[in-house]
Amino acid sequence: MADLLVIFLEVILNRISYYYFPVTFLDITPVCSVVTVLARAAADCSVWFTVAFTFDRFVAICCVKLKAKYSTEKTAAVVLATICILLCLEHVPYCFTYKPADIIDNVPWFCVLKPSYFTEPGSKGFDRFEMLLTPFLPFVLILLLNTLTAKHILVTSRVRKVLRGQNKGGNHSDPEMESRRKSVILLFAISGNFILLWLVFVIEYLYYNIAGRDHWYYNDTEYIFRLVGWMLMNLSCCTNTFIYMVTQSKFREQVKSAVKYPCT
Repeated sequence: MADLLVIFLEVILNRISYYYFPVTFLDITPVCSVVTVLARAAADCSVWFTVAFTFDRFVAICCVKLKAKYSTEKTAAVVLATICILLCLEHVPYCFTYKPADIIDNVPWFCVLKPSYFTEPGSKGFDRFEMLLTPFLPFVLILLLNTLTAKHILVTSRVRKVLRGQNKGGNHSDPEMESRRKSVILLFAISGNFILLWLVFVIEYLYYNIAGRDHWYYNDTEYIFRLVGWMLMNLSCCTNTFIYMVTQSKFREQVKSAVKYPCT
């Protein structure tokens, strides 16, 4: 749902409407500011849900005792709701960073960032905190959890092969390891997709801060690089949904059930 919200809010309402349907009610300042803030919140939720998914797989595979208590529907609902609420609250200050570009017949149009956003220490500090929260901290957590999960699986597979006699040439199927193998493929597909597609955005942000360049004075190459980073970031959220669809049979069954529900 978070990924689909990114597609709807950022890709359709922000990008496609801007290029193909200019000057609509979506360009009224209160509307476009709310849509922009909700799109950023949805993108952050998508990222942190990926972290939560990675941690859930880590617990399910590496922490047998904790799995019984943590890997439940109730815990999942609490974790996802908590992440969503906290990230929405964290984005509330962004609602006050936009001002209208024009006022026509007493109606404010378009959204531009206030000049104080680029100069006030509080705004700069909050912007860096937001970038640290998403995506730098998720980068570290996902890499750490994936490394620990992969290490645990390698050690466990060796032990199970010894116990099952496969180290002596046996060819017995192991349903447990097969289940873990599928889970790890999904885990690395989701987290690897996130890291690779967010990488350009992160590089552009580091360049912007280290080189001291201003977005408004980017040359053509720098500006294109920035837009490519935004495009790949949005693509990351779009592809997660399709990865779930391809790899998870239960997910496909739920989608089919939802489509058939109005008819039945």
